[in-house]
Amino acid sequence: MAVGGYMTGIFGSSPVKPMQQHMAKVLACVSELIPLFEAVIREDWDAVEACQNTISNLEKEADVLKKQLRLQLPKGLFMPVSRQDLLEVLGMQDKIANRAKDIAGVILGRHMVLPAVMQEKYPQYVRRCVDACEQASRAINELDELVGTGFSGQEIKLVEEMIETLDAIESDTDALQAEIRHQLFAVEKDLPPVDVIFLYEIIEWTGDLADRAQRVGSRLQLMLAR
Repeated sequence: MAVGGYMTGIFGSSPVKPMQQHMAKVLACVSELIPLFEAVIREDWDAVEACQNTISNLEKEADVLKKQLRLQLPKGLFMPVSRQDLLEVLGMQDKIANRAKDIAGVILGRHMVLPAVMQEKYPQYVRRCVDACEQASRAINELDELVGTGFSGQEIKLVEEMIETLDAIESDTDALQAEIRHQLFAVEKDLPPVDVIFLYEIIEWTGDLADRAQRVGSRLQLMLAR
């Protein structure tokens, strides 16, 4: 026990589990955009507000976890992964939740309605962006295994394959975004100009979810390369 306590003192408590808990909270936050957009299409503003409240609360909870992890992250030299790498991944995860909160806030605040031409494709787009976040979460959940194997062997191959899948999902979201922007372009002359501006912004912000998830994967890939 004394030896174990000594080792814990040198290495500090592992920051990996709190990183995974933070990403799980971020994923829960982003996933709530699926029912939010379904409610937008129904123009059920009570349901939209309920989803927005949930997203806001989950983002706050993720923020608390982020701050705790930053405070508790060991500053010593004996962590299995770089403190800077962990902080950068944490920051990227945090930005995903922030963007989900931005989307929900603008949608509710403006009671934004999706044009009919976008209503079939947009839920697919949102789900695919959530898929990207889910895949990033899966990769982060392998971090403890990576640390346990000293970033070697089959575990690295598994995580690299996960990141390749994440890149493919993000490419899907790019294609869906281009299609939806084209749909909006076709009808924008019939819509109030201010609504059009905000619709393009929401399309962009939704895509940001997948882009930021991919950045989590890219940073993890850099960690593997070291």
